[in-house]
Amino acid sequence: MSFQETDRAQVLAEALPYIQRFYGKTIVVKYGGSAMVSGQLRHAVISDIVLLSLVGIRVVMVHGGGPEISRMLEQVGKNSHFVDGLRYTDGETMDIVQQVLCGKVNKDLAATINRTGGRALGLCGLDGGLFQARKLDDKYGLVGEIHQVDPRPVTDALADGYIPVVSTVAQGTDDAVAYNVNADTAAAKLAVALKAEKLILLTDVRGLLRDPGDENTLIAELQLSSVPALVREGVITGGMIPKVDCCVESVRSGVGSAVILDGRVPHSILMELLTDAGIGTMLVK
Repeated sequence: MSFQETDRAQVLAEALPYIQRFYGKTIVVKYGGSAMVSGQLRHAVISDIVLLSLVGIRVVMVHGGGPEISRMLEQVGKNSHFVDGLRYTDGETMDIVQQVLCGKVNKDLAATINRTGGRALGLCGLDGGLFQARKLDDKYGLVGEIHQVDPRPVTDALADGYIPVVSTVAQGTDDAVAYNVNADTAAAKLAVALKAEKLILLTDVRGLLRDPGDENTLIAELQLSSVPALVREGVITGGMIPKVDCCVESVRSGVGSAVILDGRVPHSILMELLTDAGIGTMLVK
């Protein structure tokens, strides 16, 4: 037997205790960034999710679709406008957000999972009142803040053996409208409602770095109690703050752990879940 074959067997053997640990547990994966744009990375993420499902892990995918929304707005001659990093969403933009997220992106992802050997069911936050939200602030337009999650559409799909694929549009409770909601926040709140074992946020960075200019300074594990000090020290800054906040909220509310993971690395989900090393930043209580 060659070294390569032995090495492959060792990898499979190493995965066994992790498969046993996560068997029957729920993992929520927020899918976005480069992993959603690159065909190679997209295939790797879908393959990882199908494999996890086939070995008995209950996987839920939550997705956004910012680039696709921007592309469709451009096609209809409408400029994308952002306020404090959030897409300003007027009525016309909301119509396009709903069409793109709940329609094309959601169903394309479900179809890709099905073609890869999984059984996917596409859902959006409007289905069964899954995500219920109120307007965040007038300055953002139809952008909502989720205040309630009814996980039954997702738990029913999981019970029937499906991989739920969830788009992040929410049902308004303060008005008869649909709201555009942040995908990281939606994934975190859904993970809490599902009592998930783990929340994974796929990003375009390696994880949380002590020195943002040096990828060798990855913080592999972070206690919730250490987060405020890292914010004061400027280690957690900019766009990483809301991601860390989502992770902190989810773990504090009962999720086993939350991971900020580099979606630019093919099969990063499998490496994080089923190997000894792990490759992202894991937040734990």
